[in-house]
Amino acid sequence: MAANLKVLFNQTIKNDLQKEFGYKNPMQIPSLKMISINVGFGKESVVNPKMVESVVKDLALISGQQPVVTKSRKSIASFKLREGQAVGCKVTLRGDRMYEFLERLVNAALPRVRDFRGLSPKGFDGNGNYAMGLKEQIVFPEIEYDKIDKIRGMDIIIVTTASNDNEALSLLKAFNMPFRK
Repeated sequence: MAANLKVLFNQTIKNDLQKEFGYKNPMQIPSLKMISINVGFGKESVVNPKMVESVVKDLALISGQQPVVTKSRKSIASFKLREGQAVGCKVTLRGDRMYEFLERLVNAALPRVRDFRGLSPKGFDGNGNYAMGLKEQIVFPEIEYDKIDKIRGMDIIIVTTASNDNEALSLLKAFNMPFRK
């Protein structure tokens, strides 16, 4: 199944962005490069090692791809952290999976967030990339509320080829990302 957003991007968004910013070369038109999703375990992984499997399973359901468990590089005694201990998991989406995830994020997950008033336009990094956080993984329809052990948050980073934040904002707005005024 080709992602609807990918078809929309190729057929209309590219032309709109080219007219809006006056690009001469079609390679200048900003596009999505990748989406990175990260879940940190916190102190809980020390006490409950089975929690790692649960988070990995949830992230695999959300992303449609097997996540990588990240491990600590050095020991920190004050955090009760040992070298090589699991501290989080991440997944990087590209291509069709990236567009499908973005479509589910915009159309299914974000409308289910409690007291949602739109995404902050301050999440841009100055180079055209956007970072946002979700406080609950249960906003995704793939996660069954009865089968989760604890509500966890996640960071979502959308990396674009845009050279500045205005171009990236226009690109993400064209994908129907609900930004605040």
